[in-house]
Amino acid sequence: MGRFFLIVFTVALIFSTSGCQSYSGDSEMVFLFSYFTGRGEDGLHWAYSEDGLHWEALNQGRSVLSPQVGKDSLFRDPCVIKGGDGRYHMVWTTGWTDPYIGYASSSDLIHWSAQKTIPVMKHEPTARNSWAPEVFFDKKREAYLIFWATTIPGLHSPIDHGGKEDGYNHRMYYVTTRDFETFSDTRMFYNPDFSVIDCTILEKDGQYYMFLKNENPNPPEKNIRIAIADDPAGPYPLEVSGPVTGDYWAEGPTPLVVGDSVYVYFDKYREHKYGAVRSRDMKYWEDVSAQVSFPDGIRHGTALVVERSVFEKLKKSFE
Repeated sequence: MGRFFLIVFTVALIFSTSGCQSYSGDSEMVFLFSYFTGRGEDGLHWAYSEDGLHWEALNQGRSVLSPQVGKDSLFRDPCVIKGGDGRYHMVWTTGWTDPYIGYASSSDLIHWSAQKTIPVMKHEPTARNSWAPEVFFDKKREAYLIFWATTIPGLHSPIDHGGKEDGYNHRMYYVTTRDFETFSDTRMFYNPDFSVIDCTILEKDGQYYMFLKNENPNPPEKNIRIAIADDPAGPYPLEVSGPVTGDYWAEGPTPLVVGDSVYVYFDKYREHKYGAVRSRDMKYWEDVSAQVSFPDGIRHGTALVVERSVFEKLKKSFE
């Protein structure tokens, strides 16, 4: 632990490295983490933190919202953001083979709209899945970007499966929307020469950092890498950074700005625990997995910042 991983980017970004490495700032803000447990049968869970290192479960670790859509009635990989309309928007994986994703919204993170599905891959009869969707608010276009991983057999450049993982070969697809009622046609979002899942975007200093998982199974990669673009919709370079994670399998990255550092949390899923790396300059990444603590059983979710007043009402609603 405490090792640094060097990433060489095609662009240079330098910002101040002064100050402390853990969050000690705005007392009016709290960090939240949406997540699921097990296979995702019981629904949405919340954890919270004051410093970005130590996370505690809300509602004594019990689910706060049950899944109501999907063939498998699952609630996996919940991504929650606050949109340009002031509402919280959430997307999630509804099942292993669904051609759609789940969606709901809320004004307070307590009361949610009726759950519905967005048929993102229904037009592709051979699409095998719609996994780990993310939603990002594009301020330039005042629209939402929703992206996810899908395998369409025979469509993408082949990879060596080595007889593993049932032949999955994922690429990222996306739609856009302004109101979550009407959506653009589904288009390719990211098509590298490896199987890619679990993309998520951080805007920082006018650039867009996409953290992603190289999912290649043979030889196994299973690590987190970065691609950078000047626009949230890309194009992102197909030549990505080296791994920012270490000698373990990692997935489900989620970034969070904590003081003057960027933390990226991820699911160390073979070890059944969470890990993290952090950076002050977006080039050198320190593994701080030994310093973070999360609720038992936490799986792939999203970190976000909320006003303390929102958090206090959320916490009180489960007392």
